[in-house]
Amino acid sequence: AIACSFLMLFASFENASAFAPAPLVTKAPITTVAAASSTSLNMVFGKRKTAAQKAEEEAKAAMYWEGEWVCKDCGYIYNRDECAGMFFEEQGAGFRCPQCSGPRRRYAKKVGDVVGTTLDGGDAPILIFSFGGVIATIAFGIWAVDNL
Repeated sequence: AIACSFLMLFASFENASAFAPAPLVTKAPITTVAAASSTSLNMVFGKRKTAAQKAEEEAKAAMYWEGEWVCKDCGYIYNRDECAGMFFEEQGAGFRCPQCSGPRRRYAKKVGDVVGTTLDGGDAPILIFSFGGVIATIAFGIWAVDNL
């Protein structure tokens, strides 16, 4: 059965050639119809903002940090346009870095070339407890050698 189907497939390609001229295709004439567009410029660009709306946006922007927020883990700079137009301070606790998935608390304010302390207090608490653990382990080891 397999050999029969293979022969039928091979027979169907028997008359075909890679170098045979392609069949002529006739194209229908292109006609243009001038129809009224239902899309207005307001749909594309939005409505103009009133002076009150502009003042409200400026007042809202003044409440937040004007500089950049930087992820201390990967160096990603928070871009408001990529994050639904929200200021960094408006992001909830579940916000993650789009580049490395680091938590929100790992972001720090950037002023010029200097990056400040992260929202979780930086790496100092981690280092203090790590060195404290090493010292406690060494002290326990010395005590265990002398007493056991």
